[in-house]
Amino acid sequence: MTLAKAERLKHLPPYLFQEIDRLKADLLAKGVDVINLGVGDPDLPTPGHIIDRLQEAAEDPSTHQYPSYSGMNDFRISVAGWYQRRFGVELDPLREVLTLIGSKEGIAHFPLAFINPGDLALVPTPAYPVYQVAMLFAGGESYFMPLVRENNFLPDFSAIPPDTARRAKLMFLNYPNNPTGATAERDFYEKVVAFAREYDVVVCHDAAYSEMAFDGYRPMSFLEIPGAKEVAIEFHSLSKTYNMTGWRLGFAVGNAKLIEGLGQVKSNIDSGAFNAVQWAGIAALEGDQQCVTEMQQTYQERRDVLIAGLRRVGIQPVIPKATFYVWCPTPPGYTSADFTSLLLKECGIVTTPGSGFGAPGEGYVRLALTVNKARIAEAVARIEKLSF
Repeated sequence: MTLAKAERLKHLPPYLFQEIDRLKADLLAKGVDVINLGVGDPDLPTPGHIIDRLQEAAEDPSTHQYPSYSGMNDFRISVAGWYQRRFGVELDPLREVLTLIGSKEGIAHFPLAFINPGDLALVPTPAYPVYQVAMLFAGGESYFMPLVRENNFLPDFSAIPPDTARRAKLMFLNYPNNPTGATAERDFYEKVVAFAREYDVVVCHDAAYSEMAFDGYRPMSFLEIPGAKEVAIEFHSLSKTYNMTGWRLGFAVGNAKLIEGLGQVKSNIDSGAFNAVQWAGIAALEGDQQCVTEMQQTYQERRDVLIAGLRRVGIQPVIPKATFYVWCPTPPGYTSADFTSLLLKECGIVTTPGSGFGAPGEGYVRLALTVNKARIAEAVARIEKLSF
């Protein structure tokens, strides 16, 4: 076969985790007890009442046909109700809510609706890789906004050259943040709205971790800020909130024109989310939220065990108020890749090098709280045997 891959694939970021995957496979083949703190996939099961609703809906033949491209009206009404209860934000369910097959696909497709080749987006780094990849697929360019500890992992808008800001069409933001676990508050979001208005920039806010928070902390929606709905679209997912990563159900909310544009792209690309899954999503959003409280308590306990252990060996990680990630600085003299390799080879612990999320992630590793407390304690015990 002589058919060559498209040029756009050549510009995708390299798969930086290939060597880690190879080493992990080698260790597993040798019978090593591997503890995987690298994957951002909940190990907790989907709550039973959500599963029950899926089973009931799946047995209804009416759910077996093509769903609506924009999502069931009942699900979109449910999303609007959840937004009102959770954030005090009013949404028109038919104009300002769009069902997604997981928030990832919505984020990836959004630039196709509003970015022409050569257009610019402001992209945080380190960050979820989909933001940059979405721009590449749309033919756009990315200007990277460094997220550093000295600025609480928030972008510094004053460091963006005015000419660059004027060129920008989109800005991607993500709080609570993957990979750093950082959070954003009202004063920051007010600056975002002011910046977006001044430079006519659309804000794409990824809020997938808004319900995965600890110590009584309640992350805001960006749309709570006056004027935000005029400039923004916000992406949510049921994946982390209700342990539904495999179910592929999320939603976008916000400015009606932005929702319409994304919906137009999706209507030409996919055929919508399975209606039975949307009925299960309604059960999740409208049902007893004790399952969310229990999820938060579980990850908080895991976080505390890991943080305490890392401190005992002289590492001072960033203590997250939200997400199930711990952003951990490497010991002196170790790069992200070095420390990742050490933990894997000497301890059988899989982590993710911070450099894989962007250059400012160098000097960190990301640890996911996706194994039970006993396994995290075992990981800590193995780390304590190392000498840095």
